[in-house]
Amino acid sequence: MKEQIKEYIEQNKDRFLNELMDMLRIPSVSADPAFSGDVQRTAEYVAERLKEAGADNIEICPTDGNPIVYGEKIISPFVPTVLVYGHYDVQPADPYELWDSPPFEPVIKDEKIYARGSCDDKGQMYMHVKAFESMMKLDSLPCNVKFMIEGEEEVGSVNLGPFIKKHTERLKSDVVLLSDTSMIGNDTPSITVGLRGLAYVEVELIGPNRDLHSGTYGGAVANPINALSQMISSLIDPKTRKITIPGFYDDVIEISAEEKKAISEIPFDINVYKKDLNIDSTLGEVGYSVIEQASTRPTLDVNGIKGGYQGEGAKTVLPSKASAKISMRLVPNQKSEKIANLFADYFKSIAPAGIKVNVTFHHGGEPVVVPMDCVEYQAAAMAYEDTFGKKPLPMRAGGSIPIVALFEEVLGVKSIMMGFGLDTDAIHSPNENFGLFNFYRGIETIPLFYKHYTELKKI
Repeated sequence: MKEQIKEYIEQNKDRFLNELMDMLRIPSVSADPAFSGDVQRTAEYVAERLKEAGADNIEICPTDGNPIVYGEKIISPFVPTVLVYGHYDVQPADPYELWDSPPFEPVIKDEKIYARGSCDDKGQMYMHVKAFESMMKLDSLPCNVKFMIEGEEEVGSVNLGPFIKKHTERLKSDVVLLSDTSMIGNDTPSITVGLRGLAYVEVELIGPNRDLHSGTYGGAVANPINALSQMISSLIDPKTRKITIPGFYDDVIEISAEEKKAISEIPFDINVYKKDLNIDSTLGEVGYSVIEQASTRPTLDVNGIKGGYQGEGAKTVLPSKASAKISMRLVPNQKSEKIANLFADYFKSIAPAGIKVNVTFHHGGEPVVVPMDCVEYQAAAMAYEDTFGKKPLPMRAGGSIPIVALFEEVLGVKSIMMGFGLDTDAIHSPNENFGLFNFYRGIETIPLFYKHYTELKKI
């Protein structure tokens, strides 16, 4: 099977790439309603490619937001069923001026595809479509497969949860397979065994009933921007870099000595890390390595801040309002709603006199850890070893895929995260890219997971 798949990929690699490039040209930005038509076009594109690949019962399922593309191939009730999850929506491309080439006009440079969504997640999602096509064309699909490709992952998957709960029987499966993650390096394969959760809030501070002249009123009336800056800075202890919200760490589970040792064995060069980011030092929670800080510890970050005069030149104004968007990454066993409530209570309590505070909880997700002794993980590890020639390392990712915890809660199955992107792919940033090696290696590896999983899984 392995050699046949490789040969099929080689024969069709140009077509695979051109199809991906066509999809990347559609600006399916879910956060901006101005792109809603493009989001719909992308859903239709995915559905058509699934049909061509050999899937049955393809449907573009409406939701209260963007549609979900469903398709399946059921070959027998006596073999396992794999549910493939991915998303076709992308992050906004702003700021456009920082892109070296237009974000929705994909280009290939240095063996990489540069475009918004090339890695997150169109390129990685499309690996699964082409892997499925390869197995279908070679008559080597060993188990049942179902596809569920959504269009709202970048805005919190707010309608996927209700869809899953409504269609539990239709989505019944033995494992969820996704590739919305990364690996350590092209010469160091890895499997994501943990994701941090997320609590995303927006805070608004309100002072006087209108913008004021800062000379006439400054010094006597509370300035919402000054207050917001002081309140935010107090949320992290400057010495320990710990978050100061009371109760924030109450449910945090420390990683085991075994996992700590495994993390220490991950190839990591701090000088390369700093050079890549053009920084002269790192800054994280004291007592933990950089990898631990970025994957196994909770965090609090300001993602955006707004208030006062933003135009050219000077305007001496004391603003009426100021706001900020704040995300908190969570680890087992923290719960997003509890953390959001702890944040809101504390943030309101530290507001100075003359300032009113509103806190809105936009969305969240729970942290996830996949056991390494399950057959799902073992099958994935065997697949990577087949194509990379070495065993993959288990690793936790610092990011969040909120829906993964819901898969286990509602469908009762584990998720296997077979990512082929790299941390250097600049997802969510200008000049996002995805290596051609990674794209084709993913298509080659995924069918081997199906093979090993079918052999290991007892139905």
